[in-house]
Amino acid sequence: MTTETRRPAQRKLTRKGQETRRRIVAAAATLMYERGVTEATLEDVRAAAGVSGSQIYHYFADKQELLLAVIEFQTEAVLDMQKPLFAGLDTLKGLRQWRDALVEYQLRLQCRGGCPIGSLGSEVAETNPEARLAAASGFLRWESAIRDGLQKMYDRGELDTDPDDLALAILAALQGGLLLTQMQRQVRPLEVALDAMLDHVAACVKRP
Repeated sequence: MTTETRRPAQRKLTRKGQETRRRIVAAAATLMYERGVTEATLEDVRAAAGVSGSQIYHYFADKQELLLAVIEFQTEAVLDMQKPLFAGLDTLKGLRQWRDALVEYQLRLQCRGGCPIGSLGSEVAETNPEARLAAASGFLRWESAIRDGLQKMYDRGELDTDPDDLALAILAALQGGLLLTQMQRQVRPLEVALDAMLDHVAACVKRP
């Protein structure tokens, strides 16, 4: 069964229907984030969202469809949080402001939870190809946002390296830093990983 045929709930919904669907997805996102995909049952989601079982199945054919919606929900949440900063990633100052915001956010979370996209992606990567691709797509969007700023620097003649490779390296360092920050419950791994990458970007900036 294809993704397209499994998604009747994505046809036109009333405003109330959209709100109900979003409440279900948000509840599922919280439960999957806290407990993991396997442990978060549809019954748990129903109770947390305050809806009936029939309502869940009205909007989602099965747990797989709900999982895909959660991955999209978490991707949007992660990117929306950074959106105001993405426009400044074409300068070293803007890159450092983005770095500071990511570090500050982890401090507010007390270094718990890691990356919502990464947590879901690592859990489903070896068992659920469709969900793995959905999480990978989220990372590609994140990488693209980073690359757009670096590409502007490159186009202005300021950056002396491949923006594609550099954006991928920054995202990889960010993900590694987030994982170690989660494991160690201290923000230093994220700081070190991002600082190393931004020092590399600075070294690649052409001097007048």
